[in-house]
Amino acid sequence: MEEAGAPMNGGMGKFSYAKNSHFQREEHNSAKNLIKDVLTQNLDVRTLMSSTSNKFTIADLGCSVGPNTFLAMEHIIDVVEQKYHTQGDNPTNLEFIVYFNDQVANDFNTLFASLPTGRRYYAAGVPGSFWGRLFPESSICVAHSAASVHWISKIPKELLDKNKGKIHYTGATDEVVGAYAAQFEEDMDVFLNARGKEIVQGGVIVITTPGVADGATNYLGITFTFLESILIDMVGEGLIDQDEVDSFNIPHVYPSVEQMSKIVEKNGCFSILKMELRRIHAGPKSSLEHEAAIMTIRAVFEGTFANHFGNKTVEEIFRRVIRNKSKLFSMEESAKAELGTQLFAVLMRK
Repeated sequence: MEEAGAPMNGGMGKFSYAKNSHFQREEHNSAKNLIKDVLTQNLDVRTLMSSTSNKFTIADLGCSVGPNTFLAMEHIIDVVEQKYHTQGDNPTNLEFIVYFNDQVANDFNTLFASLPTGRRYYAAGVPGSFWGRLFPESSICVAHSAASVHWISKIPKELLDKNKGKIHYTGATDEVVGAYAAQFEEDMDVFLNARGKEIVQGGVIVITTPGVADGATNYLGITFTFLESILIDMVGEGLIDQDEVDSFNIPHVYPSVEQMSKIVEKNGCFSILKMELRRIHAGPKSSLEHEAAIMTIRAVFEGTFANHFGNKTVEEIFRRVIRNKSKLFSMEESAKAELGTQLFAVLMRK
């Protein structure tokens, strides 16, 4: 499947995701205790091992290029080993296999060149879209997906005529908002059905993704409104065509707890162990944090913009982002957008 969004910037250069994923790492660190608590209370490692011959399989869905994926996998392994020990078993008997999954175009070379030395697991790459099956039936004990499922698989076709001059559903008509929501719900149903086949009974999936309270605006939506204004300025200057802007939409949806819980309950493959909306950070405050936020925006979205507008235009877009950064941060303040809100969920295979 060709996905609507491009992978994060690869390599280890100035604009790479590996060098510009501080905020995502902060979100991972903030969820560590929650992950530990929920898995310790609910994961029966001994029972899982009885059906997998001491091989404990973990999948990271949307792993990108590191280093955050490695931190997440090490933490899950720590929790599993501790739980196995409390059940009276020797954790050294466990063999861990970690499957790193992302789009085919993801920079797996950088990912595997960066694998930690002394790691406690066998590593394998699984390129392909998680909006469908990736693994054999009942082969995964724990799946993990951080900052990934909000990338919908495709832009609804009806948006091409109904969202002109905008690049996201933030501030758009109810019809546009509804089209995005419907696509997200369709994608998540496919996602849960696939994981329902792949995860063993009693296994879990941990999901963290940007989220919102019902009716609220995520700060990333304000970022897209800011980027819209830059694109419209470039149209006015004859640097790009209006049609290019009208046909471009960011494939992001930020779900509420109510929306996500309804999707999970309707799907029926998983029970909800934990689901909540969390405030992770207050957003960038200092000049250095503002610069870091802009570098993260580029590392995440450059490929998606380049696929549509071309590399030369992308360079000009991000030059203007830097030049007008004070406008972006004042827009976030005045909009009172929810900064750093994360939807956290742990689901168990029924």
